Amino acid sequence: MDAKIEVDGAGRRSAANACTEPCAIERGMRIIGGKWTGSILWHVKDGPVRFNDLARMIGGASKKMITERLRQLEYQGLVRREVCETAPITVVYEITDFGRTALGFLDELRKWSEGLPKALTAE
Repeated sequence: MDAKIEVDGAGRRSAANACTEPCAIERGMRIIGGKWTGSILWHVKDGPVRFNDLARMIGGASKKMITERLRQLEYQGLVRREVCETAPITVVYEITDFGRTALGFLDELRKWSEGLPKALTAE
């Protein structure tokens, strides 16, 4: 739905076709837009990854934050969690087929970000 602003004869402005519920972009961002979410999906794309290895790959994120995001992604069906019966017990995470559907635009985001001016990417 394309919302736009209309002006009546008296100069009053109103929204036409206003969203009454979250639009597709907002719904997608609610799923994938959380901090570290895209990074986690990107790092599990090539196969199962052990939790501690994933935590090492994502510098700057606490283990608690990674755990929260992984639980969310598992609940949403984007990653699969597997407990391996090894000594000691290990947990690995793997992207699902549904999670793979996000990789195309994550790769486009990566390419776009790599082309940004340095001034925009400075923290």
